[in-house]
Amino acid sequence: MLNKYARAFFTRVLTPFAAFLLRRGVSPDAVTLIGTAGVMAGALVFFPRGEFFWGTIVITLFVFSDLVDGNMARQAGISSRWGAFLDSTLDRVADGAIFGGFALWYAGRGDNNALCAVAIFCLASGQVVSYTKARGEAIGLPVAVNGLVERAERLVISLVAAGLAGLHTFGVPGIQVLLPIALWVVAVGSLITLIQRVVTVRRESAEADAAAARTAGEAGA
Repeated sequence: MLNKYARAFFTRVLTPFAAFLLRRGVSPDAVTLIGTAGVMAGALVFFPRGEFFWGTIVITLFVFSDLVDGNMARQAGISSRWGAFLDSTLDRVADGAIFGGFALWYAGRGDNNALCAVAIFCLASGQVVSYTKARGEAIGLPVAVNGLVERAERLVISLVAAGLAGLHTFGVPGIQVLLPIALWVVAVGSLITLIQRVVTVRRESAEADAAAARTAGEAGA
């Protein structure tokens, strides 16, 4: 839902920066790798220690690499299947690190097994939501549904809540409750999105099979 509007806005904002990196000889793949490493460091170094504000700041600085690398590839005219594969694969790694960081906090000093389980569910369901679309497209289906909570929504909801929850360490009372709420919202939204995509793939596959059967019947006649 956010992808349509947010990507268009940030693409315009980040285009000059992407052009600057190209002039300095930086490759899109290098930006992808550095961005993922930065996100992982922010999530796995800060979040398990409960330093959500600073972890979110670090992650935010690097998460925009997902837009910069694609912008660079388009400007340089070097878009490739490999670049798309690398970008998509490392997106899953970065997402896993973020929700893994939350899970580690609640499994440790956060001392809440229920929220640890919710964070793990967010991690797993996010991967499966992405897989359903990729797998559906791989078997020739359009998977024409966006879904309630896609990657952009998962990141925005989780990171905004984590950053605000981190203000608790600066003396803001009660604000840490935002992160558990956000994790539950992402978990439920991801489940709904997964169901939406599975239902869509089932419908599209039935329609494709019926069309193929009609074509075969007409050819046989």
